[in-house]
Amino acid sequence: VPMFADRDFCDFSQEIGLASLGASDEDVLKLARCYWHSVEFGLCRGEDGKNKAYGAGLLSSFGELEYACKERDGVGDDDGNDNDDDDDEKFVEVGEDSVPTRPVIKPWNPAVAAMQDFPITTYQPVYFLAESLQDAKLKMRKYCEDLPRAFFASYNAQTDTVHIDRPVRRTVGVPGSDEPK
Repeated sequence: VPMFADRDFCDFSQEIGLASLGASDEDVLKLARCYWHSVEFGLCRGEDGKNKAYGAGLLSSFGELEYACKERDGVGDDDGNDNDDDDDEKFVEVGEDSVPTRPVIKPWNPAVAAMQDFPITTYQPVYFLAESLQDAKLKMRKYCEDLPRAFFASYNAQTDTVHIDRPVRRTVGVPGSDEPK
């Protein structure tokens, strides 16, 4: 079943898109990292308690899917306590080729994911695990609500429209530039 057939996944993805409207370039980068660590490479706890992939990038790579979702004994996994002094990534096992043999799995926290850089040509060294797609959506919504923006956008499913909470003036060209682009 395509992920966009799931209401929570659709709402989650839409939340990121709406939050980008009116956001600063820095916050758009944070949202892009959240997108990468969820819509592209997200993990979700299944009903059986096992980690399941929901990110499209992860689902499209059999090798990375196996790497990210194989059973673990807890070593190399984040303990979920972001206030402790241990370095959860210090437990990453590295193979002969200096490539990690298993990733760090962190609990889904958009504020943490927003700051986590990622490689685009190798398996991910860090994945984020949501308890459910609804949990991921609610945490993302809360994170987006706290982003400072010039205006806030919301989607009205009944009218199929985006509502902006205050008047917005359109600009032509690049702000601060005399020439239109």
